[in-house]
Amino acid sequence: MTTYDTPATGELLALLEPLKALANPVRFQVLQWLAEPEAHFPVDPAVTDPRAVGVCVSHIQAKTGLAQSTVSAYMAVLERAGLVRSTRVGKWTHYRRDEERIASLVEEFGRELGALPGGGTARRG
Repeated sequence: MTTYDTPATGELLALLEPLKALANPVRFQVLQWLAEPEAHFPVDPAVTDPRAVGVCVSHIQAKTGLAQSTVSAYMAVLERAGLVRSTRVGKWTHYRRDEERIASLVEEFGRELGALPGGGTARRG
């Protein structure tokens, strides 16, 4: 069996970071919840718009049942990977998905994983 120890380039690292972030089931679930924040979190339009500003980290923490420090660390990983954006509202941090970045990553993954010699794309069997 042959293994390849090719060092990851900047482009490859940019693709791998979001995958590593999503390898954790809780982070993946939070990103799914943030796709429809109104369906998964308490919403008070008088305080913030969950689509424009995001969901308060305290609501994410309550839904996951994890410690605040763990949730904050998870959200920081998602933010570094470019999957969410944060906004401060008073003393609270709110998170929302970065839909533009997610769409770009999906397109890039498709190009990188689906490209075959001759311009075709891989098909599922």
